[in-house]
Amino acid sequence: MEKLTNLIEKKFPNALHVESPKLTFSIDYKELHAFISFLHSYSEHPYDYLVYLIGNDEGEILSVSYLLSCSTNPSLEIVVKTGTSDRENPLLYSITDLYETAHLNERETYAMFGIRFINNPDMRRFLLNDDWVGFPLRKDYNMDPAINPVSIISKDMVDTAPRIMETPEGLKEEIINIFEADDYIINIGPQHPSTHGVMHFRTALDGEIVKKIDVHSGYIHRGIEKLSENLTYPQILHFTDRLDYLSANINRHGLCMCVEKAADIEVPQRAQYIRTIMDELTRMSSHLLAWSAQTNDLGATTAFIYGMREREIILDIFDKTCGGRLIMNQNVIGGVMFDIYADFQKDVKAFIIYMRDKLKEYDRFFSHNVIALGRMVKIGILSKPDAISYAVTGPAGRASGWSCDVRKHQPYALYDKVEFTEVTRSEGDSYARYLNRLDEIEQSLHIIEQLIDNIPEGDYCAKTKAIIKLPVGEYYQNVEAGKGLFGVYIESRGEKTPWRLKLRSPSLSLVSVMPLICKNEKISDFIGIGGSMDYVIPDIDR
Repeated sequence: MEKLTNLIEKKFPNALHVESPKLTFSIDYKELHAFISFLHSYSEHPYDYLVYLIGNDEGEILSVSYLLSCSTNPSLEIVVKTGTSDRENPLLYSITDLYETAHLNERETYAMFGIRFINNPDMRRFLLNDDWVGFPLRKDYNMDPAINPVSIISKDMVDTAPRIMETPEGLKEEIINIFEADDYIINIGPQHPSTHGVMHFRTALDGEIVKKIDVHSGYIHRGIEKLSENLTYPQILHFTDRLDYLSANINRHGLCMCVEKAADIEVPQRAQYIRTIMDELTRMSSHLLAWSAQTNDLGATTAFIYGMREREIILDIFDKTCGGRLIMNQNVIGGVMFDIYADFQKDVKAFIIYMRDKLKEYDRFFSHNVIALGRMVKIGILSKPDAISYAVTGPAGRASGWSCDVRKHQPYALYDKVEFTEVTRSEGDSYARYLNRLDEIEQSLHIIEQLIDNIPEGDYCAKTKAIIKLPVGEYYQNVEAGKGLFGVYIESRGEKTPWRLKLRSPSLSLVSVMPLICKNEKISDFIGIGGSMDYVIPDIDR
């Protein structure tokens, strides 16, 4: 890193090295693209993985922070910050030519802060309608509901997009067509069970072949990040459960760890054991529902019932532990809210034996079915370079050969104390993604086996102050959720509420890559491909 820092100082003398836990540089927006392009192509370890892109209202300036990482060594991280003081017409340069995942992230930043990105090929607002008045995450946003009244009148779809392009004559604003004039366009969703939530894919077809997909989201946007700016840290916890509700416990674990790291709170060992076991039970619950939903999307109703049957046992354990089944309310700042019940270890060990037997049943019953193989093998192929560029993590990214498990590369809780295998495959198709989740269930069973009989005595939650104020600074924490990397970013100004909270969604990346992996596939396979990606829409519509 010292060599890289020296190179940056020579090549970009105006780049300001900011004191921070992560290597951080502040750069003028005019040099932003050249600076990030240099890091993207750095010969020793290219920073080819954009972990997050976060807009912020700093008061005098509107800023954007980028967390860049190396796909071959995700522990190598650099933060790049830029900004503009022009609040009337804020412009920054796009990095969509370097990272495909920047497309929707830049559009979200435009919707929430009003920052438009030069050379982004599609500068429509993401998550909000183009006629929305104001930018919700700005500090001066007027929240009077009369300004943006709820309408029950259906509007015609407008298949055009504005953009700002850099030309030899200067910046040029233009309107482009999303589809060709003679395209046959259908709507898949937002009210359709196979879209796994309120998701809208506007789809152009050539016969039964998918020609192009335009992703629309924001139908259930709940303003979680905005609401959090006026709530204390303990009050925010329940929001994370309601993002990817199938990874509720893991998401909340991430937020708790971010606050604990910032406030220097030491979590008792007993709580660490309980958290890790519950996280792996959550992962299996998520993967079982993903397996069930994917098989159902392919027409196997019986398989769906089998998967839900096994998942019900996990939910019973959750219920007996904390009274919750889907939204668990278990992790709190400093540990866990409830200790394990008397028969917890007995129930979990019985489930391990039971689940291993059912994995063999799944293999016999469905995994080699000739019809299922025809709908998954070599369908919806995602290459490793594309997985990295779109920041597709979790089982889907690892099915393309990308080693990206946070538990391995940035271990937290007890993941550095247990032995397990990171499940990867190289095919990158729907079948590889399908198999990865089943194999990850086996690895979760293996992790729990190593912990369940060794839970130490002691406190299950540290004593914390009634009002938690984080020191001034920026804090970030990753966890490995059921669908991939879930990240929590907090900027604190020393108050009991965050100045800015950003939740990095794995499902946004999973949806963003759908136009790529569905192109030239049959419309009948679109549903199966979506099931293999396993996105959850509230995780996007924050």
